[in-house]
Amino acid sequence: MKASAGVCPVCEGTGWKPVSTGPNRRVARCDCRLQARSQALLSSARIPKRYEHCELSNFEFDGPHRGLAPARMAACRFVEEYPLEGSGLLLIGTIGVGKTHLAVGILKELILGRGIAGLFYDYRELLKQIQNSYNDSVKATELEVLRPVFDAEVLVLDELGAVKPTEWAWDTVSLILNTRYNDRRTTIITTNFQDEAAAGALRPKSPAHAAGREETLGDRIGERMRSRLHEMCRLVRMDGEDFRQKFRSASFR
Repeated sequence: MKASAGVCPVCEGTGWKPVSTGPNRRVARCDCRLQARSQALLSSARIPKRYEHCELSNFEFDGPHRGLAPARMAACRFVEEYPLEGSGLLLIGTIGVGKTHLAVGILKELILGRGIAGLFYDYRELLKQIQNSYNDSVKATELEVLRPVFDAEVLVLDELGAVKPTEWAWDTVSLILNTRYNDRRTTIITTNFQDEAAAGALRPKSPAHAAGREETLGDRIGERMRSRLHEMCRLVRMDGEDFRQKFRSASFR
């Protein structure tokens, strides 16, 4: 039978392809359905348009960016070895070194190559959506906002610590990270803050700059959660030039 235009010639639109013939004939999901599912998962992953082009294959790690080669290798190894019993990645580096590019590249590889359900969230946007859920005029409840974050097989949480620390922010990030840790979900995190402990008794209302030093990840999310990240994630440090600053400088030449 000749398949009509737009119908898969392998499964003839049934979604199943034969893998053996004879009396014990068996079938399996056709590649066309698997591809369609992967594309649907990618569409629902909430990857911002700014980062839709990001892939591991187009991440720059040679020439002036050769210092980023170990980070790219760690990302590729993470994809190859997935799943790692709930272990994720903590990508640490200064602004513009490509942390988000690498995180999105990993997420896309897992979605398109493995059919894994993943989700991208900017830390600031997530906290804002949770806060908005407290408004009576907003239909979504806090649990409705958080449920996909809790349940995503792989979550990319971008710019962790970018929100000014408050007790509420600390409690919220603790809830998210602890829930995913207990459920053995994979979390990929990026942050601009160095993986160092908070100084002494610093609290959200006592910013580090008041003590004459730069803030650390411990200052921004709390020392308990920084310690939890070490249990949840492999640490990947990224050292290099600011891609965005270099691009802007080149555009004015």
